[in-house]
Amino acid sequence: MPTTAVRLLALLSLMQARPTWTGPELAERLGVSDRTIRTDVDRLRELGYPVATDRGVHGGYRLEAGARMPPLLLDDDETTAIAISLSTLGPQLIAGIDESAARALAKLEQVIPSRLRQQVAALRDATETPQTPARARRDETPVAPQVLAALATAIQESEWCRFDYVKAATGHAPGASEKRRVEPCRLVAWNGRWYLVAYDLDRDDWRTFRVDRMALGARTYRRFDARTLPTDASTLVLRGVAGASWRAHARVIVQAPAAEVLARIDATVGTVELLDESTSALVTGADSLERIAAYLGMLGLDFTVDRPAELRTHLRALGQRYLAAADPGVAPATWSTTTRRTDF
Repeated sequence: MPTTAVRLLALLSLMQARPTWTGPELAERLGVSDRTIRTDVDRLRELGYPVATDRGVHGGYRLEAGARMPPLLLDDDETTAIAISLSTLGPQLIAGIDESAARALAKLEQVIPSRLRQQVAALRDATETPQTPARARRDETPVAPQVLAALATAIQESEWCRFDYVKAATGHAPGASEKRRVEPCRLVAWNGRWYLVAYDLDRDDWRTFRVDRMALGARTYRRFDARTLPTDASTLVLRGVAGASWRAHARVIVQAPAAEVLARIDATVGTVELLDESTSALVTGADSLERIAAYLGMLGLDFTVDRPAELRTHLRALGQRYLAAADPGVAPATWSTTTRRTDF
């Protein structure tokens, strides 16, 4: 049986969780007798806490609001959840609350136990949120705070992670589960979901994982030397989210340095590979090859198609359509234009 002080704090926490509790419900939750609950309620009243008793079949105990309301009591998961909301989700959903959220989080960290303070700090330091506006989503899947806390600790301590991961469903078939071993790097919160950016040891490459699809195993306590991300974690997540929805893919050779190509595209459009000082490869995708052709026309740089060959057909059709619209009746060979930079 817990000590009286611990039991009273647990009783207060339960009574803050919902408006009314019956004596037997509280007794069952705390593992004590109904008589002990009555005694503990009397102790709370002696300490100045406004505990009211409602008589009758549907009666029970409840805390009354007022000047003598007890201080807010939070368990571990509740504390972690509030810290997550203040540091990541709040600023995404409400404009202009960044400073207020930071002040509230600082106050929270001052009053919580050292163990939780370290956990919250690890989660805050391991998490980032993309500046790209979120889109409407209706299929959000909740993530347990303790899972986020465990991943944040692994990132902070540079420890391997092992987990079972459910891949995305294909058609009507459910996604298959597979075991993964990774070196965790960053957590990214975006658009109502959490993502882990990590180096996949079995695939020898960087990967992004949806945390709600992970079944995290026990701590490995196996350390690793941190690797350098090829780009920031938010960009990897946004690119992965965009790529997962692409139905058509393409690779083109651009007659420009990689830095110039990167300056003209959005992070979600694709990846740029450095070929030499004056040439790079753009790997991109969209709903259709026709849309890819339109995107490439707005790049404002000379390029050739590497793959697929079908993209060339769409480029020819689009080019002829533009020529006909610009100078009706003029042969394409006599038509010219000045290339202009257009970001996409």
